[in-house]
Amino acid sequence: MSRPPVRLGVNIDHVATVRNARGGVHPDPVRAAEEAIRAGADGITAHLREDRRHIGDADIEALTALCKTAGKPLNFEMAVTDEMLAIALRHRPHAACLVPERREEVTTEGGLAVAGHEATMAPVVRALSDAGIRVSLFIDPSADQVEAAAAVGAQVVEFHTGRYCHLPAGERGVEFDRLAAACAQADGLGLEVHAGHGLDYDTAAEVLAIPEIRELNIGHFLIGEAVFVGLAAAIRRMRGAMEAAQAVTRE
Repeated sequence: MSRPPVRLGVNIDHVATVRNARGGVHPDPVRAAEEAIRAGADGITAHLREDRRHIGDADIEALTALCKTAGKPLNFEMAVTDEMLAIALRHRPHAACLVPERREEVTTEGGLAVAGHEATMAPVVRALSDAGIRVSLFIDPSADQVEAAAAVGAQVVEFHTGRYCHLPAGERGVEFDRLAAACAQADGLGLEVHAGHGLDYDTAAEVLAIPEIRELNIGHFLIGEAVFVGLAAAIRRMRGAMEAAQAVTRE
């Protein structure tokens, strides 16, 4: 069976970061989402943090409407809190990705600790699933976290690729093997496999050597590249890198 094309989700959080640096309404993350969809993004990702440091509540409302009109999925990243659960249930995005969150961190520094916290996670996963929302857990590529993700009823796992991406190119072998093993384990348990964090043109192509990966979610790098080449051009180049990598794996 041939591998289906790997989807590209574009995270537009840091368009809002730039907007919020000076206040006002420009640049508009919703406009960025529109541009991303026109350029070939398969979906839009947005993280509503508890401190609202970038994406705000009004952005989520507008992004939900945009994605429904465009027929594209919105992946709503959220902390495991009553507030975020209520917001997700109100908007009912296509998917909710449960992520760890600490106020003092600059960005998400690691995967969600599901193992050992199943009693907390399972009711949130169940409430989202019962509302028709696809549930993903953003986890590190480790066997215990994969097992726990399956146990609490998640449909998807998104592996944190930050450690892999931040290693020098010649020192990634061990981490690649760890990621590949976790992807195979998750797929064997019936979980759809996604990956994200820190990916650029080169590392995105590298991880697509892992056949179980079905989606990449990329944000910061694409928004940064947009400063130099424009968002549409950055997305098109990323899609080209992904397609070239997949063509190699089919040979």
